[in-house]
Amino acid sequence: MINIETASLKDLNNLRELERICFPIDNWPLLDLIGVLTMPGIIRIKATFIDNFVGFIAGNINNRESTGWITTIAVLPEFQNRGIAQSLLAECENRMNVAKIKLTVRKSNSKAIHLYEKNGYFIQEVWKSYYIDGEDAILFQKLC
Repeated sequence: MINIETASLKDLNNLRELERICFPIDNWPLLDLIGVLTMPGIIRIKATFIDNFVGFIAGNINNRESTGWITTIAVLPEFQNRGIAQSLLAECENRMNVAKIKLTVRKSNSKAIHLYEKNGYFIQEVWKSYYIDGEDAILFQKLC
């Protein structure tokens, strides 16, 4: 049974490990992880399986523009293809309650691209050499 619930600073070590595994090239620094788990206004949601941290999503909202920005989403490789990312994405979108949502993804991440397109996201533009290793990012947007 997968549980979807709000993450907190108690999840810091688990989030660090998830980032290291899922994003070996461009995982977030420790201070960014502390910030995403503590700053007001950030939506932070974890997925757990038998009390084990298996996935995470975070986002923030620009109320003036009614726009949400999903800053990260990840699921441990051994738990992928079970609908966990789908559940995290849906919960984050619901909590945002905005007119549009944006996110970026590596151009080579076909699994994530498929997830986003399946959920109504469309390509807004491509950001050349966005990632630390020079890979392009695709900027996706969804109108809610």
